[in-house]
Amino acid sequence: MAGEAFQTARGTRDVLWPDSWQMEQMRELTLSWARRYGYELIETPILEKSGVFLRLGEATDIVQHERYRFVDCSGDDLTLRPEGTAAVARAFLQHGLGDREEPVRLCYFGPMFRRERPEAGRFRQHTQFGAELYGSHSPLADAEVILLALSVVDAAGLTQPEARINSIGCADCRPQYRQALIEYFSEREAQLCDDCQARLHQNPLRLLDCKVDVAIRESAPDVESFWCNACRDHIHAVMALIEEAGRRVVRDRHLVRGLDYYTRTVFEVGHPRLGSQVALFGGGRYDGLTASLNGPAVPAVGFGMGIERLLSALPQPMTRPVTLRIYVAHLPGAERDGYRLAQRLRAEGLETDTDLLDRSLKAQLKDAGRRARLAVIVGGREWEQGAVVVRDLSRGEQATVGTHELLSYLRTKIQEDRG
Repeated sequence: MAGEAFQTARGTRDVLWPDSWQMEQMRELTLSWARRYGYELIETPILEKSGVFLRLGEATDIVQHERYRFVDCSGDDLTLRPEGTAAVARAFLQHGLGDREEPVRLCYFGPMFRRERPEAGRFRQHTQFGAELYGSHSPLADAEVILLALSVVDAAGLTQPEARINSIGCADCRPQYRQALIEYFSEREAQLCDDCQARLHQNPLRLLDCKVDVAIRESAPDVESFWCNACRDHIHAVMALIEEAGRRVVRDRHLVRGLDYYTRTVFEVGHPRLGSQVALFGGGRYDGLTASLNGPAVPAVGFGMGIERLLSALPQPMTRPVTLRIYVAHLPGAERDGYRLAQRLRAEGLETDTDLLDRSLKAQLKDAGRRARLAVIVGGREWEQGAVVVRDLSRGEQATVGTHELLSYLRTKIQEDRG
């Protein structure tokens, strides 16, 4: 329609600078920590066949009402990727990654899509970093992914994060716990919120996560009373390993995950500054996921970290890395010379800007003062003699430097600035 003002779709946003630089820094930070732990980067398509996510469980929020699902012109039933774990599991099976030497460590960083109510720090298109470890039943694997997650949060600037952890049991002991929850909440069904009444017989563990029926859940049976010996030993070992690494960990008996493929360990990462009810992200063990995707049962553990939510929780925003951006200014008649010098410096790896508006030297230097640390002035007598003037805009100092030694001079200044 003519004259219509187009805006972003609800729950989405344009990421402008400096936020775009923060997002890029988070990508570099998360992947650098993943590399320290030996994780390989994987990128799955944004579009997946809907069946991949239907296997998450019919009673989950993602399957019931949060997915962006459509049928394309060829009749394919497709879903915009709402989370990374199931997509990575599909890729793990499709490409036979389980045939490689175990364990297989994978990580990802990219957009996810959920049609949920937009709120502060949460978007319908959001960015997620995740790590997935396949092939190990050991509590060492659980501890590894949790320690990786804690390290990322700490390195981003939210120091001394805390892991909240629980075990929801295994196929041997969880059925008894599930039945105990159904019996407990059925006696109080009339007092439950609409969501909990709908979940009662489909996914009763989710009632422990309700933010409305808090008083009712406080007296609900504790899963600890139903753990088999193997589950009890596993969760105690995971917590001990995290504590031995000098990290905070507490058991939260109400902690569950919303997806059906989790077993035993579930965890969330939070921070005391944010309060005990605020979780930045979570994860856990999902030994049954690959089997639900018609593959062999492969033990696995991992997490998915919402980057926007983490950035919004930091006490100080991440800043762009300190660089010594160079601005090539020019005197009248030396426009082309300045342009060529800027291109040469860029080719040598130096961040360089230059004037494109034919402004006066005074206007160029004013512009440089806003965005650069050094100004290289081209033209005049110095240029005729094979030199330029280099002005340190932060210190108010300047020097005449021969063009043949300019590159080494600028690199020295950059090194001094970083040191």
